[in-house]
Amino acid sequence: MSTDLSARRSDFPELSQTIHGFPICFLDTGASSLQPRSVLTAMTQYYETTHANVHRGVYETAEHATALYEGARVKVGRFLHAPHPSAEIIFTKNTTESMNLFAASYAKAHLKKGDVVVLSEMEHHSNLLPWILASQNHDLELRYIGIDGDGRLDLSNLDQLLKGAKVLSITGMSNVLGTINPIKELAQAAHRNGAIIVVDGAQSVPHMSVDVADLEIDALAFSSHKTHGPTGIGVLWARQEILESLPPFLVGGGMILDVRLDGFLPAESPQRFEAGTPPIAEAVGLGAAIDYLNEVTMEAVREHEIALNEYTLSRLSERFGKDLVVFGPPAGSDRGGVFSFAYKEIHAHDMAQVLDRYGVCVRPGHHCAKPLMRRLGVSATARASLGLYNTEEDIDRLIDAIGHADEIFG
Repeated sequence: MSTDLSARRSDFPELSQTIHGFPICFLDTGASSLQPRSVLTAMTQYYETTHANVHRGVYETAEHATALYEGARVKVGRFLHAPHPSAEIIFTKNTTESMNLFAASYAKAHLKKGDVVVLSEMEHHSNLLPWILASQNHDLELRYIGIDGDGRLDLSNLDQLLKGAKVLSITGMSNVLGTINPIKELAQAAHRNGAIIVVDGAQSVPHMSVDVADLEIDALAFSSHKTHGPTGIGVLWARQEILESLPPFLVGGGMILDVRLDGFLPAESPQRFEAGTPPIAEAVGLGAAIDYLNEVTMEAVREHEIALNEYTLSRLSERFGKDLVVFGPPAGSDRGGVFSFAYKEIHAHDMAQVLDRYGVCVRPGHHCAKPLMRRLGVSATARASLGLYNTEEDIDRLIDAIGHADEIFG
């Protein structure tokens, strides 16, 4: 039985506006999700009543700001079921910075010439490029898990790819294909072969329950702005013993125990990795977003999207048949609410511009996954991506707008 979250639409102020005379139909959550009013209120209240720098002030508002900031850290840790919520959550700028931090610091501390890092063909540039850079800096070997015709990982030679590997870094859910990868199975295979596993959770964390302990993973990154929080803040979670073994990524104020003219002593995690004034208001907003998702429940979010996925794929097929290609697996438990599609010979950017005329917001382009685009044999796709606020009416409007594009370019 599906969960109806349509009543939640009123929580999102941006959905009350019109675009080109049409009510906005927001289908670009994969790029950045909308924020509920409670997030905006929490950040405004912070700025109006509590704004101060954190950790060193002893006056009341500074101590309150520190409590809010560190409280948000604990909320995030508990949301991920981290074993040590207050010590294992690092606040960064976004998923990209989280992956750069981990790849650079882990490679510097633990990898040497010839060591193997395993990735996949479906990776977002945010997971791919940090490891390419690390391989250039440390002369590492990169190996890639391929994908099959349905857009799932081809795991037929997984143990062979992982033989001798030190790191497996993989997306939890593809931002192009919607494929939800079998992370626990991958984690067990990585550990069986002596490798750690790092997960790009930018698309998975906002849409399903993620338990880092149960998944048996070693590190995970995600962004606030895809999780109904503000832009400007991301998260890196890693096991405490791994974080304690890593050198700082950025240096400056706030991340030291002592400094002398000939060197410095870094603080313990998480402060070691949070140089400078952190994104305090953004952490408050992220904490409020976590509160909101806990209220809705991630089980309800996932159940809602599974039902909407089935409706979307069924309606697209019914209306357009083989003229419209949706990349990725069929509807099911291993598919998220991401629909990258190509329709006849209409270019993705032309498609998105026509859809915009009817208030339908989708994302055209390579989606920061150029190697995957080449694997699929396309230069770009139009992508509709779902959030908890989307409804069957949104999908119907998408389909009608594609029909208008067909009339214009057909």
